[in-house]
Amino acid sequence: MERKLFTALQGDAAQKMNDGLSKQGFRRSQNVLYRPSCTDCAACLSARINVAKFEPTKSQRKTMRRNAHLRRRVSSPWATEDQFDLFRRYLDARHADGGMADMDVFEYAAMIEESPIRTRVVEYSDPHHTGLTAVCLTDVLDDGVSMVYSFYEPELQKNSLGTWMILDHIDIAREAGLPYVYLGYWVPGSQKMGYKATFTGLELYRHGHWQPMQHHSAYEADTHPLSTDPIAEQVANIALPDTRRVEG
Repeated sequence: MERKLFTALQGDAAQKMNDGLSKQGFRRSQNVLYRPSCTDCAACLSARINVAKFEPTKSQRKTMRRNAHLRRRVSSPWATEDQFDLFRRYLDARHADGGMADMDVFEYAAMIEESPIRTRVVEYSDPHHTGLTAVCLTDVLDDGVSMVYSFYEPELQKNSLGTWMILDHIDIAREAGLPYVYLGYWVPGSQKMGYKATFTGLELYRHGHWQPMQHHSAYEADTHPLSTDPIAEQVANIALPDTRRVEG
């Protein structure tokens, strides 16, 4: 049965809370932080790229060259009609039966704009064509950037735009002097998430700490029903950041 640990993200301490819990495998969705805590397995592993240890593969270099003409624009989290049009085309083409398939423009705007922390919208466009090519909703953490949600022009699937956005976020993190790019969750054996395992420097949050990714066979035990810790133990092991104000 699918289950999650979650907490509200609000108030003056929201940024510290997001920074601290992101380091422990949590992800943000609007004003909520969550981490999978299923009863039957522990296969959903939070993934991040160690920027200093990343080296592009031959295929990723091709992707970089293929999309070198794209221009990046970073702005505050504000939803636009161009974004939503691209978002709808992406969902209809790639995730028509997914949980977000019925999102309307108001729900999309909430996803983009309801953020109590440092969030940016990263837009990519082709200077020779009108409209947007790709978009990523990105959180800025104290140790990296977190790719909350990304989407792209489905007619350009052959350009590997999902991979391209990760590669560009590695550049963004490097330019900002931040050591990590947080990618969300990776699940052993999932074809949809398999692309994340192609990035060198990938680390997974497992058994309470980050560790370099190993061969897929090393995670077979995580899919077993007895692999999960009791929920009370999981909660007890979460280190909450010190959110007290410093008086000066």
